[in-house]
Amino acid sequence: MTEFADRFWTSRDGLKLHYRDYAGRADRPPLLCLHGLTRNARDAEPLANRLAGEWRVLCPEMRGRGDSAYAKDSATYNPVQYVEDLLQLFAQAEIDRAVFVGTSLGGLMAMILALSAPERIAGVLLNDVGPELDPAGLERIRGYVGQGRNFPTWMHAARALEESQKIAFPDYEISDWLTMAKRVMVIGSNGRIHFDYDMKIAEPFAQPGGEAGVDLWPCFEALRGRPALLLRGELSDVLSAQTHQAMARRLDGSEAVTVPRVGHAPTLDEPEARAAIDRLLARIG
Repeated sequence: MTEFADRFWTSRDGLKLHYRDYAGRADRPPLLCLHGLTRNARDAEPLANRLAGEWRVLCPEMRGRGDSAYAKDSATYNPVQYVEDLLQLFAQAEIDRAVFVGTSLGGLMAMILALSAPERIAGVLLNDVGPELDPAGLERIRGYVGQGRNFPTWMHAARALEESQKIAFPDYEISDWLTMAKRVMVIGSNGRIHFDYDMKIAEPFAQPGGEAGVDLWPCFEALRGRPALLLRGELSDVLSAQTHQAMARRLDGSEAVTVPRVGHAPTLDEPEARAAIDRLLARIG
């Protein structure tokens, strides 16, 4: 595993938030890897291990995940607040702009930030997310977020992940599920293995239809003029093929790539994803 430094920044409401900082060239904007709803900085390990050195890679953990503090008010577990927290990271770490690598929720954050501070974005990868989300996929996610399950062994944890996520990764072997389990879970003080996030992040997300009525197309179109990679898992139930195609049509200069045999969301370590990321970064630096 590539070495990294554990660093922290502070939100406006006083939370101590954590990020991994993988060293890289100072003459390029850093890669800012933004994880999905229930994920953490470990989610970006394959990408960081491959690109660190040539690129500085920052992997922030949003409030309520990993080594970042949990919020007292669960209502602050929302994308607008996460973007505000990111802007504090930019200010405190003295970062002017970055290449945004946004998976699922992280991609929503990148789009929201593009509307208010497009100058921060040197390039963007939207990983299996767009301005329209499939209700079926959202309902599936609501079905498991915040359940607070825990497990006696890593094998039990891996099997539980397989049960809930096999639709997205039908070709995974048990070794793959074990790797995923160790990225999304930790051993608690009682020796049980549990998910590495505040279960209360599910509360704002649990309102069916809560995303309705919010038009994110203006946020997406604010990415115009920047190198963009639009990645979709072939089996995704969150980003439809139709929306993916519409995104490519509406964002001149973007590249739309479908990763075969995976759903929501590609790990960014698939051969097709790696090649597409390399093409994106070649356009930036």
